[in-house]
Parts: sequence; structure tokens; C-alpha cells
Amino acid sequence: MSLSTATAQLDRKGFLDLDVDPTLDLVAEIQRLKREKNAVILAHYYQESEIQDVADFIGDSLGLSQKAASTEADIIVFAGVHFMAETAKILSPGKKVLLPDLKAGCSLADSCTPPLFRKFKEKYPDHIVVSYINCTAELKTLTDICCTSTNALAVIESIPKDQPIIFAPDKNLGAYLIKKTGRDMVLWNGACMVHEIFSHARIVKLRQHHPNAKFIAHPECEAHILSMADYIGSTTGLLKFTMSDSATEFIVGTEAGILHQMQKSSPHKTFIPAPPENNCACNECPHMKRNTLEKLYLCMEYELPEIILPDWIIEQGRASIDRMLEISEKAGLVVT
Repeated sequence: MSLSTATAQLDRKGFLDLDVDPTLDLVAEIQRLKREKNAVILAHYYQESEIQDVADFIGDSLGLSQKAASTEADIIVFAGVHFMAETAKILSPGKKVLLPDLKAGCSLADSCTPPLFRKFKEKYPDHIVVSYINCTAELKTLTDICCTSTNALAVIESIPKDQPIIFAPDKNLGAYLIKKTGRDMVLWNGACMVHEIFSHARIVKLRQHHPNAKFIAHPECEAHILSMADYIGSTTGLLKFTMSDSATEFIVGTEAGILHQMQKSSPHKTFIPAPPENNCACNECPHMKRNTLEKLYLCMEYELPEIILPDWIIEQGRASIDRMLEISEKAGLVVT
């Protein structure tokens, strides 16, 4: 199929919906394409295990983009969601950035559209804006300082106490930071669909069946879930905690994709996904799971879909990230 034909089809689908020979060794083909095209594959912890296993780097979104920027690769293939690939493009504007499925979005990033946020921001002209990295590239241009779940506390504490703050887009992470810092921040009303669905009652029951298990949770969870946690941290933080802690059982309050790396890192331990409110697979992100090994292969073969950002978004979005990195460096934090 020609590139023009592929591009036309992509406009309709958001990904290349082509038949792939079922006898094809996709892992071998992906490795071949990676060598031939000088590409690097990034996989977020929430991706399917088979994608994680073929990736060059596995981790949280910002850390992956930083690693890709430090390589000599010409092409970055980001197996994650749209805002993550945008961040990779901001940090590596000279590299081609690909996303296996353009419709792999994010409920949290999508909850805070730039036009609405711009009007919201106008109501608080004296406020500084801190935005969680889980937001669109354009929202980063409306942001003074970005943060991750790892460095959010350090970012907030770096701001003078008399300086009012807007925190976007995650109200749950914002509420957690208010509790930790005592700051009275204005919160945008956004949230992650996965981290809002965990069931307090079902976690309590699960802990009764596993009395020796520790419950660990991501700060994107609601306050009543975080109040039960033995440890609260970023996805990387949760993984490191399970590796270093003496417990052998963990109930994990974040997207279930991370359990693959937890099990690989600590094969002698047991990891149980925290149950949602209902019986669906709601502790799995449907956007993350849009990426498949077949889409990854086609994406690399045709170098589509590609993430393209205007120069002004790259320049202004980068400023908010750079300011965050400066704060993190002063605090001695490794950003993930």
C-alpha cells in the first residue's frame, strides 16, 4: 500500500486497519523495523504485556519522553496515549513521533479542553497555573509549571505561600496535594476514569481475605480510597515500593497494566488488582488498550500516525516543562 493510500485510510480510522498475515512473527518484524528505521519504542506501564515486552523503555510518561530525547533515534514510537506522544514531540521536536492509534486518548486530559480552561483561568488573573503532565500539549501552553505525581509536592512547595494557585486537570491529585501542603488551591474539575472507579467496600472485603496484603494506590484515586492506602505514589513509585517492601502480597490501586512489571520484578510476590465498583474491567484503561502489537507493527511499517505540533505549542509547552525540571533538580528529585 502506498503512503498516500495509507494516509487516506488513516483519516477515517485513526489507525491503519489493515490485514496482517497471521503467520507473521510480529515481534521479529518490529525488531527488524526498529533497526532499519533507527527507531526507539516507548511503552507506558499500562500497555498490554506483549507491547511492554517488545519496548526499549518502559515507564511513566515524562520519564519515557526524556529517555527518548537522550537517544540518537530518528523515530520515537510511543505506545501510550495521545498526550504522552505530544510530550515526546515537545521534548524531541527534531524526531518523528508515532502513536499506534490516534484515538488512544485520555479521559483526564480530555476533561480539560484549552478553550474552556482559558476562560476558567481568566476568572483568577492573579493565580499561577500548575498542571499535571497528563494534559494536552496546548494546555501546557496555558500552564506556568507542569508537574508529575512524583514531583507535584515539590512543585507546590516551591511556590510562595502567598501566591494563589490553580491546579489542573486532576481534582483528586489536587485534593491530595491540598491535604499534604495545606495550600488552598483552585481545582479544575477533572479526573481519570480508571482511578475514580475503585470500590471502597470491595477493597475492604479483599483486605479481609488477604490480611497480610498491603494496599497501595496512585494519588489520582479519590480521597476515600487513598485514606485506606499503606503507600501512595506514582506508578514508578508503586513499582519500586513493591520491590523494596518486605510484604509478599499487594492490592494495587491503579491501572492493572502495571502488574506485569511488578510480577516480573518480584516473581515470588502476589499482586491483586483493586476491584472496581462493578464487574467490568474498569481498572483497565480502554484508551491504553487501543494499542495492539498489530497496530504497533503497522505504525512502524508505514510511519503513521504521526504526531505533528505547531512550533508555538512546542515552544510554549516546553517552557512549563523546563520550569518543572528546574524545580525538581533543586529538590534532588528524579522525574518520572
